[in-house]
Amino acid sequence: MAEGDNRSTNLLAAETASLEEQLQGWGEVMLMADKVLRWERAWFPPAVMGVVSLVFLTTEQQQRFHEICSNLVKTRRRTVGWWKRLFTLKEEKPKMYFMTMIVSLAAVAWVGQQVHNLLLTYLIVTFLLLLPGLNQHGIILKYIGMAKREINKLLKQKEKKNE
Repeated sequence: MAEGDNRSTNLLAAETASLEEQLQGWGEVMLMADKVLRWERAWFPPAVMGVVSLVFLTTEQQQRFHEICSNLVKTRRRTVGWWKRLFTLKEEKPKMYFMTMIVSLAAVAWVGQQVHNLLLTYLIVTFLLLLPGLNQHGIILKYIGMAKREINKLLKQKEKKNE
């Protein structure tokens, strides 16, 4: 088991070093973008929203760069993992895959029908650019915790009704 963990760690380090080498010229730009996306100053969130709005209307230097590259590699791995899980579901449980896809696509179609495409694109881009800061400041975990408490309340109420 430790050998597998060590191998995985070595692969992650190799992929991160490779990505660092490829992005070497962009280090300063990525570090500054990371500061903005993590809201290191109070005015960064409105500035991000302003820049996104403007577009729609008309670097702890080396260590931080290493962390950013590592996070990008981890994100890519997660995406590939989800993609593989999706295809495993398709192979192992085709009916569940089919129902999941139908419900997901119907929800996307409904949202697309209700909201104008440009507004929807604006909201998605703004959310994705604010996501690292929301995560850094614990806002996402706060609201996920609130949602979990509400779901647990509903489940407890349902159990009481069934008794």
